[in-house]
Parts: sequence; C-alpha cells; structure tokens
Amino acid sequence: MAMHFDLVDLRLMTHIADANSMTRGAELSFISLPAASTRIKNLEESIGAKLLYRTSQGVTLTPPGQAFVTHARIVLGQLEHLRGDMQEYVRGIKGHVRVFANTTSLGEFLPPVLRLYLSRNPDVNIDLRERPSHDIVRAVTEGQTDIGIVAGLVRTENLKTLPYRRDRLVLVVPRGHALDDQRQIAFADTLELEHIGLQESMAIHTFLRQASDQLHRPIRLRIQVGNFETACRMIESGVGVGVLPESAARRHAQTMRIALVALSDDWAVREMQICVRSMDALPAFARELVDLLVADAQGALQIA
Repeated sequence: MAMHFDLVDLRLMTHIADANSMTRGAELSFISLPAASTRIKNLEESIGAKLLYRTSQGVTLTPPGQAFVTHARIVLGQLEHLRGDMQEYVRGIKGHVRVFANTTSLGEFLPPVLRLYLSRNPDVNIDLRERPSHDIVRAVTEGQTDIGIVAGLVRTENLKTLPYRRDRLVLVVPRGHALDDQRQIAFADTLELEHIGLQESMAIHTFLRQASDQLHRPIRLRIQVGNFETACRMIESGVGVGVLPESAARRHAQTMRIALVALSDDWAVREMQICVRSMDALPAFARELVDLLVADAQGALQIA
C-alpha cells in the first residue's frame, strides 16, 4: 500500500503531539479542525494504523503515532537546517554547525576550543545552545543538533560517543562559614541551608532539582542568578551557599573569599561525553570541530 503524506501532515502531527489536542494542533498548523481531522483520517488509512488515541481529555499518540512524530521531527529539523544553510550560503557563509551543551562545558571548557575553531574556519558559523543532558541526547537523536556534550549518567542510546572532560560538583561556602574547614558533605545535608541557585533555564538547575526530588526534599533557594561568577559573589557576601562545578568555583576562589567542600554523592563526579548520530554523516567542517574537542580532552588529561 502506498503511503501519502506531505509537510503539512508532518507539522500537523507534531503540533498535535506537542499540544495533546487536535484543536490546538490545527490552530498551530493554520488549518481548520475539520481539515485537520480529514488529514489525520487519510494518514491513518494510508499507513494502515491508528495514530491517535482520542479521549475526553484530548488526544495522545499510539505507538505508530509516536514513531511517526519522531521521524517527522527529524525531517522537519533537517529542512530547517537546510533552509538555514542556504540562507548562510547567500551571505557567504559556507557552513553551519549546531552544538547543544550542558552548563559546565559551555561555561568552562568550550570557549577556547570554539575560539580556535572559528579562527581556523572564518566561513563557518556555530549555533551554540545550553540544554540539560537528557534533552541534548534527544536533540542529537532527532537531528535537531549536530554535536551534543552531555554530563553524568545519561543514556546515549545508539549515538556515537567520545569521552570529553571530567568535572565535579562541589558545595561553595563563604570563608569563615561553619563548613569552611569540612572535607566533604552529602548533598542531602546541604538542603538545610539556604542556597544560591542558578536560573531555571540553566541545565545545572534542572540536574540539582532532580537530585533533591529524589530525596523528597526541596532546595531552599534564597536567590537565583544567571552565571557562576554572580553565584560566587553572592556566596562570598554571605547570602547563602551553592552547588557549582569545581572548575568554576576554583577559578573564582582565586579572587573571592569562598571555600570549596567536596560532595560525597557519587553523581557529583560527572564524566562528559561528546555525542553525534554518526561521524560519517557530519560534514567535514563539523567533524573538524569534534576533532578539536577530542584534542582538548586529551590535552586536559595530559595536564592532569
């Protein structure tokens, strides 16, 4: 049986999946509800399987529907990538690399690598975004990004992975604090203290929130800030304590009156990985960036 669907079908299904609503999916696709219903019906007849469960609360995806939406996102993502690349070519840019990274790698390790890469490749642009590790894996899998850098215990499924950096999360306290001279502490024991948190858009915030949820205890956030330096300044001022990457905390401890206390939790030591769908599928200029990241990781090991 021949299967017939077009880009409108792909966008309609992804919109319905995002909204869990046929009505809202139709609105987001700029078509009427009857037209959307007809399209879904024709799709199901063409495929030979139901794509949606319809309930009084809305609609959810059947297993075939989930598979359809996964492939639809990949196709639509590739089309957006194609459109962006063509626009860049018109402006004289010969390549475009998308990189999704976790908070620590983005703030601590990537800047010098990307500076070197861009100096060697003046006709290539980089789209760099911060995301939680689980979202990065999904984005690489679905083709939303070319290269991902993830941290901690995250399932990378069938992706090609390469070791990158290692970092440790530590508790940062002001000098003179009761914990100043303590060698290590469990994250659970820090939850009695008032914390300086990072903004919800930052991947490390999501990670720590998940850790506290597993303990069934909230983090007592005194204030939330947008970067590691501001967090350290707030900690230095005695506003609260904070859990930050050791690399960032040590750098700021050189100029601020703050102290680092190791976290005893296993998850505090985080191995970072570079992940891609396939090295062979990457354009040459993107593979060059991966090679630079690998060289950076090897250089860090030699220094250590």
